[in-house]
Amino acid sequence: MATAPRTLALWVACVAQLLVVLDVSVVNVALPSIQADLATGPTRTTWVALAYGLGFAGALLVGARLADVLGTGPVLAWGIGAFTLAGTAGGLATDGTVLVGARAAQGLCAAVVSPATLTLLTTTHPEGPTRTRALAVWTAVSLAGGGLGTILGGALTELVSWRAVLLVNLPVGAAVLAGALLLRRHAPTAPGRGRLDLVGAVLATGGFTCATYALSAAGTPATAASAGWCAAASAVLFLLLGAQQRRAPHRLVPPGLLRNRLVVRGNVATALTAACFQAGLWYFLTYRMQGAMGLTPMRAGLGFLPLTLTVLVVNTWVTPRLMARVPSRALVALGAATASAGLLWQAFAIGEGYVLTLLGPSVVIGVGGGLLNTPLATVVTAGVPAHEAGAASGLMNTAKQFGGALGLAAASAATALAGTDRAAFLLMGGLVGTVALLAAGLPRRCDRRGSDTPAHG
Repeated sequence: MATAPRTLALWVACVAQLLVVLDVSVVNVALPSIQADLATGPTRTTWVALAYGLGFAGALLVGARLADVLGTGPVLAWGIGAFTLAGTAGGLATDGTVLVGARAAQGLCAAVVSPATLTLLTTTHPEGPTRTRALAVWTAVSLAGGGLGTILGGALTELVSWRAVLLVNLPVGAAVLAGALLLRRHAPTAPGRGRLDLVGAVLATGGFTCATYALSAAGTPATAASAGWCAAASAVLFLLLGAQQRRAPHRLVPPGLLRNRLVVRGNVATALTAACFQAGLWYFLTYRMQGAMGLTPMRAGLGFLPLTLTVLVVNTWVTPRLMARVPSRALVALGAATASAGLLWQAFAIGEGYVLTLLGPSVVIGVGGGLLNTPLATVVTAGVPAHEAGAASGLMNTAKQFGGALGLAAASAATALAGTDRAAFLLMGGLVGTVALLAAGLPRRCDRRGSDTPAHG
């Protein structure tokens, strides 16, 4: 593929992924304003945030498979268009129910868009330094999106209105859609292959949605009973899915991916990493800054700048250069150990001044996250055939979403039991530290510098 279309593909993929990740966290700071303006109760207000996550995580595996079946270009264009319309509907909502519905629709669209962005990169950028650089930018956007969403949400809510938090999707989404349509015209992607197993799609979406709700609601006494029922329903649906998939002619996850040791172990490490970086870190830092440190929403949002900028700089400029000289599993181990050390520092950094309380731990965590995530992304997508790229992307995104949900639920429970958020940071530090140990077990085939190769069996 020529340089110009490849650059356009990188731009479309990264900005679309930024929109998807931003909308996970961008409404969090705005929730009190939404509750006051729409006169919604606390439960319905919570669902403004929860509905997006349920739709996103619940439909990821199916959404990813659509890129393989229908083609990446059409799926990305339709997905980002629908995502933009749903966000606009939410921004114009005058009723809490409409807003929750719009957020759920956005989550479903995000489940289609996010894996399609990764598939677009892996199918337009050949393995090696070119793909490494592209994945570094995409990963940096994914990592920093939580912090950027909090910063943007706080600024727009305080200076404009909570509606601007959702309406900002319109101009950015329209630009991404125009880029996606231009990309299809000048660099059409290969047509899709295979068919979508509708029965498997329904079972998978139901199972993952119930599991996500159970994880999200497990730490709250008022919803503990419903969480238990949803966990049981999820288990039943997954059992039915397993039995159904053994006989299905077109499986949601191709068997070859499950036999690829790099893909399987890389996704386990991705889930453990996401337990910190996907949601938990941003959540507990937000409450610490606005609680123990007494910062306003605007200042709390700006408090994420050191972490966000460090992740962006290390992941975009440092890690790709290191990957040309250092084995991937060594970078994964180094990044995980560094991030774990930063999280342990953050656990005990209370009331000791800005540098020791926030700046220092944020920089160390950012360096670790920046070193860790791009090598992991190359591992889980290495050597995957083009017609299975969507499924591989879906597996990675599913691992991230469920790792994030599980990590947040576990950290919340640990905080409730210990009576301090120190327990949350200690738990996240332990989970990320485990990734350093897992890295030693990655097959040596992933040590090929600059280009990870498949390792089956």
